[in-house]
Amino acid sequence: MSDVLAEITRAVERAVEGPVKHRESVPVVETFRGQTVWEGTVQVYDVDTPPPATAYGWAAESDHGTRYVAVLGKPPVESPITAVRAWIVSQTKSNAR
Repeated sequence: MSDVLAEITRAVERAVEGPVKHRESVPVVETFRGQTVWEGTVQVYDVDTPPPATAYGWAAESDHGTRYVAVLGKPPVESPITAVRAWIVSQTKSNAR
């Protein structure tokens, strides 16, 4: 397991408060009005003790370095792309404060 994948896995395990199993890596490109707003690989995990049954994680670069993001698979989050969209919305809201 790569160091980055291990860090993402740890972030997801902290978010779900338990162990997870890596299911797959999914490339995602999110655009808005023709502009790419996020591009990367989302890691999909099965959660050993649901709910949620699924969780998503990825590495995000910022001005402060690399962040390891974890998003729980709870409605409306039901896929890697909806996990990224939910995170983008949460970042937009926290930056607007």
